[in-house]
Order: sequence, then C-alpha cells, then structure tokens
Amino acid sequence: MASISNSTEPSMLYQRHQPEGTLLYQLVDRYYPKFLNLMSAQGKTLPVHVQREFDTYLKCGRLEHGFLRVRCEDCYDERLVAFSCKGRGFCPSCGARRMVESAALLLDEVLPEQPMRQWVLSVPYPLRLLFAREPAIMGKVLGIIYRAISSYLVKISGLTHKQGKTGAITFIQRFGSALNLNIHFHMLFLDGCYVLQEKGSAIFHKVSAPTVQELTILTQKISVRIANYLERQGLLVSDMDSSYLNYDNLDEDVLGQIQGNSITYRIAVGPQAGQKAFTLQTLPAQAPMEEGKSKVAKVAGFSLHAGVASQAHQRKKLERLCRYVSRSAVSEQRIQLTESGKIKYELKTPYRNGTTHVIFEPLDFIARLAALVPKPRVNLTRFHGVFAPNSKHRKLVTSDKKEVKKTTKVEEGRVPHTEAEKHRGMTWAQRLKRVFNIDIQTCTECGGFVKVIASIEEPEIIKKILAHVNHQPQAEQDNQLPALRAPPQTQGNLFN
Repeated sequence: MASISNSTEPSMLYQRHQPEGTLLYQLVDRYYPKFLNLMSAQGKTLPVHVQREFDTYLKCGRLEHGFLRVRCEDCYDERLVAFSCKGRGFCPSCGARRMVESAALLLDEVLPEQPMRQWVLSVPYPLRLLFAREPAIMGKVLGIIYRAISSYLVKISGLTHKQGKTGAITFIQRFGSALNLNIHFHMLFLDGCYVLQEKGSAIFHKVSAPTVQELTILTQKISVRIANYLERQGLLVSDMDSSYLNYDNLDEDVLGQIQGNSITYRIAVGPQAGQKAFTLQTLPAQAPMEEGKSKVAKVAGFSLHAGVASQAHQRKKLERLCRYVSRSAVSEQRIQLTESGKIKYELKTPYRNGTTHVIFEPLDFIARLAALVPKPRVNLTRFHGVFAPNSKHRKLVTSDKKEVKKTTKVEEGRVPHTEAEKHRGMTWAQRLKRVFNIDIQTCTECGGFVKVIASIEEPEIIKKILAHVNHQPQAEQDNQLPALRAPPQTQGNLFN
C-alpha cells in the first residue's frame, strides 16, 4: 500500500507489497516475452488462458495498472491499494490470499468440531498428464477415490452405508516441490462417520488410524477401480503383460508437450530439451527406508498417505492444515540466481538422495510456470458426502449450523457474520487481520476508520495521481537480475 501522507513512523504503517521488486516478477517480466518469441519462431502458440495468466500477473499489485483510493474518515489520510490478478497458476500473492480465505471459510462455516484426517493420493505419471488435459476424467476418478475411502471408513466403523455418513473436502494440487506438474489429491476426511438419529440429530463415531497394511489394500482397490473405469472409457488398454493409455491427445499441442516434460522432470525448451533437469545435491544421501517402517502405501505407481490428523479441539492445527493443502505453487523465498544467470529453486523437502535444489535455464523456468496454469472453470476444491452443497445432511453437521449471535461484540478479532455476509468471501483487510494481525481498516495516523472512496482505472488519471505522490517502481531502483549476456556457444559446466 502506498501512503500519500508523510508519516515518519514506518513501524506503524503497513507497507504495500511491491511485486515488481521480487525476483520472480523480474524473471517473468524479462523472459516471458522471449519465451513467446521462441514459441512463435517454432510456429507454436500458448493457449489463451495461459497467456492471460502471465499478462495479468505482470499487472498484479502494480499501481501503474489501477488502484483503489482509501481515506480515513477522521484525519483524511489517503493511501493507494493496487489491484490483484486473482490468478490460480503461480502468483504467490494471490495464492496466499486464496489460501487464507479458504482456510477461514472452511473453519468458520463448513468443518465441524470433529476429528479430521488428511489423505494424500498420488497417481502415476501418465495419469497426471491425462488429468491435466481432461479435467472431466479427473473429476470422475476423484469420485472413485472418495467412494473407496468412504466405504473403508464406514466398514471399520461397523456400520452400513445407509447408517454411516462420511464427508471430505479435496484440494487438487497441481504442483510438486520442484515446480513440476504433479496433479495429486489432498483430501480432508472426517476421521469417522456420522450416524443420523430420528430426531434430526447426528452422533459422530471416531475410527482408529489406518495401518500401512490397510492403506496398501485400499490403494490396490483404488488402482483397480480406476483402471476398470479407464478401460470402460476406452482410455486404457490392458493385456497380460502391461497396460498403456489409449489417448492421442496428450501432447498434441505446445502446452501438452510442456506439461509432459514438466511431469517427468525434463527440460522443455532449448538445445537440451528432453533431458533430465539439472539438480543440486548439497546433503548426504539417506539410507533406504527399511521395509515395514514406511507410512506410505505404494501400489503400481499410486501412493497413499494418511498420517496427519487433528482432534476435535485442535482448530488451530486444522486451520494450519487447511492453509497447507491450499497453498500457492511458487515460493518467492526459495528462488535464487546462480552466478551464471541460471535459476536455482530450493526444494521444500530434500530428496532422499540429498538433492536440495533444481536448476533451470530462464526460458525453461517460464515453461515450468506455464505448465502449472489450470484450465479455466476447473474447480480445484471439491466437496463430498455430507459437505457437498447438495447434501441434505450438510446443515446438520457443518459448523455454520449454529445460529449467528445477535451481537456486535468482536470475538477473536472477527465480527459475527450476517446472513448476507455468509455468502461473500473475506476481504483483503479481513485476511490480513486474521493471519498477520494487521488492521488496514484502522488509520495508522489517528485510529479512525478507513474506507474506499474511489476506484482509479483510467490511464491518464493513474499517471497524474502517481506523479503527484512521486511513485517510483521498485524494480527501477533495485533490479536483482544480471545484465543480459550472449547465449553460450558450447555446452560447458553448469556453474560456469
């Protein structure tokens, strides 16, 4: 947020995030046009929705592309608030806002005060590409996965499907730690079943944590059911020795080729296209996991983990878990430049072989970002069972079933929602207050209430106001990128 006032107390002021000063922004700003030119020279074109993601990201948080004017009602101190791109692919700022809003919404209005468990399912490489290309197929497969886990929970509860009701919320994550396209499912399941009573109430029955043996049996069942479904759709051909996808649309265009390379950790563009991406090992390799000690079930390329859970009273832990599974794909803190101008991205968790970083050429880095952009109108958060919007049991079990108290008293920094407010997302100010205890609706000069007075979108008016406040883009003051250099004539050492 850019302040028009001349306050000398920076500790009391909230400073606007300036994306133009970040390394990620500068990399996209410099190399995305070059990537488009490379594609054009090869007679290829990125899909419109991917180009729109990059174009809007370059405008996200930039005052030069429009802003809101906010003013204190008491002292008339003014500030400028830049617009956001609301991208779903790789924008860290918008991803963080969406993460906070999703977690707060689930805790306040959906998830009941009952035990919850995270189930994480990964699928083989070919299915990741199929799901990226065909979201409708992914949705059908997700239904198969939910029904398999739900049946398992009902069975170990000693109930029938008519008696026991389960529910889950699935976050479809499209990224891996190495910025690779890795479509997998984080499912927040009720750690048990509801038993409906005659008088319109429900009793919750908690179940014990699954064992590795039970996970293995369940993973085998899921893999067989998915294979049978794909065979019925004509997408999978199986014989006695092997199985393969019968789908010719996987890499028919430039995005399919980029996604295929991203999934298999390969370089997408340049003279080394098709080769494995460079990695950096800075830690000693770990010993292989002893048989029987792993908590992950692995069957035919599928893996299932269910080792993270929260108890009914652990609402803070559950909110942190919700933020984790809905986090952004790219972390700005893990991006660095090597001396030779290559991009070094730190893994969130080191691999067992000691790999801690992956190294990209700039144009290949842009290709990795392009692979992460989802198709339009593909919902990446799905609700199942008693949490489904059309479930007749949703109001009975969700946390918003309680009547809203008729009071204006602030509880834990929040005012109780009205019926109209329940259907709106959290504002940016509410997100900041919820997570960082930063209140931008209160004036830092006098403590008065701050409100929006104008939305500025006309280029000429934008220029006049920014000139009046002497606004200088941070990228012009502190550019992190080295000067452009000629491409190497021969392949040399990675860090030359």
